Order: sequence, then structure tokens, then C-alpha cells
Amino acid sequence: MTPHRLSLALAAGELSLPDDGPVALIGVSAAHSFDGIVPERLCAVQSFYPEHQALARRGLAVTTEIGGSYAVALVQMPRSKDLARLWIDAAWRALPKGGLLLIDGAKTDGIDSVLKRLRGLVEVEGSFAKAHGKLFWFRRAATDALDAWPLPGPAAPDGFVSCPGVFSADRVDPGSALLTEVLPPLSGRVADLGAGWGYLSRHVLQEPKLRELDLIEADLRALDCARRNIADPRARFHWADARDFRGDPYDAVVCNPPFHSGRAADPALGLAFIASARRLLRRSGTLWLVANRHLPYERALEEGFAHVRVATVGSGFKVLAATHPRGTG
Repeated sequence: MTPHRLSLALAAGELSLPDDGPVALIGVSAAHSFDGIVPERLCAVQSFYPEHQALARRGLAVTTEIGGSYAVALVQMPRSKDLARLWIDAAWRALPKGGLLLIDGAKTDGIDSVLKRLRGLVEVEGSFAKAHGKLFWFRRAATDALDAWPLPGPAAPDGFVSCPGVFSADRVDPGSALLTEVLPPLSGRVADLGAGWGYLSRHVLQEPKLRELDLIEADLRALDCARRNIADPRARFHWADARDFRGDPYDAVVCNPPFHSGRAADPALGLAFIASARRLLRRSGTLWLVANRHLPYERALEEGFAHVRVATVGSGFKVLAATHPRGTG
């Protein structure tokens, strides 16, 4: 594990924490260690399932929402500035007067612009720069000093409910839209791997012959949006990692798999989704997958399925249909 900038700042004597009280770690990765802080004081807030599970395996107290009362709160900058604003506001309100709020992030995630914005609202006590990023901190004031920084409003792409920080938060993803143009009516049991806020699933549920649809999504915030977007009793919602999800065999799987880990492209994510779909499908089942045209998924599909075809190509995306998974019962 890599020491977090907070641990480095503590070790360098740049910052000291109060002697007791909970320390909230909001949005942090399990890849970081927090040396210098008694582990029993730490409470991680993480709604992304793989990270949530990894933090729990380390023995940390983990929850999915910011709440309660903290002596210290650390907000790890996400890629979404709107989500960062929501986290900062929630952390601020969970602190007592004089409570310490720390913001950490990489330069590529806009930490400098957030620091500049907050300098006009609060008294920033200090900052610590290391490894192409920055940590800075300030204390909760008696007044609602952050009210001058507006909170983002709800997103509603094409009438759907969405929220900051989820995939394609403010519009229907064009890849998913392309998939719906060629997707045939599906029946029996269907799974949507990486269901997001439910765009594909709501389209699939238009078919009356469909018996059950499992929405499998690692981002709890996106899944909560999907619950609001889909009222159909045939839908079941699973907060889980699609890569290792277990369930009864499905007649079809639909999928618009992620291919980024942070900011870096990672085709292995999509390949893991393909492997999961192959394992979950019954022998006669079909995987419908949409992906950017440049992603190298065809070989894995041909190795794992008896029949693979390109259903359509357009707008930089391709839709692939793979039937009869090999090695299934």
C-alpha cells in the first residue's frame, strides 16, 4: 500500500490531528495506508463496491454515506467536481465547530481549482504538496461559510434520474443508445452487468415476455438512481461487482462495460465482464455487448463463445452479439 498524503503530512510535522474522535475517510482507495492514525478512529465512506469490500477486509469500519459526527473528515477528490462539492458540503455539516476538514487530490483531478475556490470562503490553515497532488485543510466555522458555493442540481438525462459522479451522469451514453437500436426483444431471465442508472434495463423491460431482470452495479449511487428510474416488479437490484457476481443461469446478458480505471484506459475491465457473462449464461444464452470500436474484445468473445457477430457499428462504437458460451452446462 502507498502512504496517503495525510500520513506523509503527519510524519513531516506539517499537520497534527486532534487526539480523539472519529476520522472520516471519504472516497479513499484501499490502495492507500493511513499510518500515524490509530486504526480504530478511522471510518471510511465508500459506495463503490470493490473498494468498499477491500477497505472492510483491512478491518476498517466502512459505511456508504457521510453521516454522524466526526472530529476530522478527509475528502478524497473524485473526478467529478460536482460530486466533490457534494462531499465537501456533507463533510462540513458532519463536523462540529472547529472540526478539521481536509481535501486531498491529484492535480489532474482539479485540486488546485478547489483550493482557489475555498480560499475565498474559509481560512485555509495549511497545505502539503507531494507526488503530483496536494492536501489542504481548514476548520468548520460557526457560520455556513460554504453556502456561497452553490450545490449542483439534480441531473435528468432524457427524463431519467441521475446524480453527479456516476457514469454518463448528464446524458444517455451514445454506446448504450446504439445497443438499444439493435437489441431484439429478450425473454426469460436477463442480467444487465454494470447497469448504471438503468437506461438499458428500462429498455429491456419493455418486452412483456421478459420474466426477470437483474441489475448488477458496483456504484451504489448509480444503483439508487436505477431504483428510482425503474418501478417494474420484474427488476431486482444488486449492489455487487459484476466481475465476480454469482446467480442462476441467464438467458441473456446485456452489457456496456467500463474500460477506465481512474483516468487510465484498462481493457482488462471489459474482458473481465465478458468472462463473467460467459459464466453466468446458460448454454443457449446470448451476450449483447457495446464497446468503443478500438477495444480488443473480439478474440476473448471468439474463445469463449461458439458464435460471435458484429451486430452494428456507428458513432465510434460497435455492438457485438455472442451466443452459446463454451464450457457451460
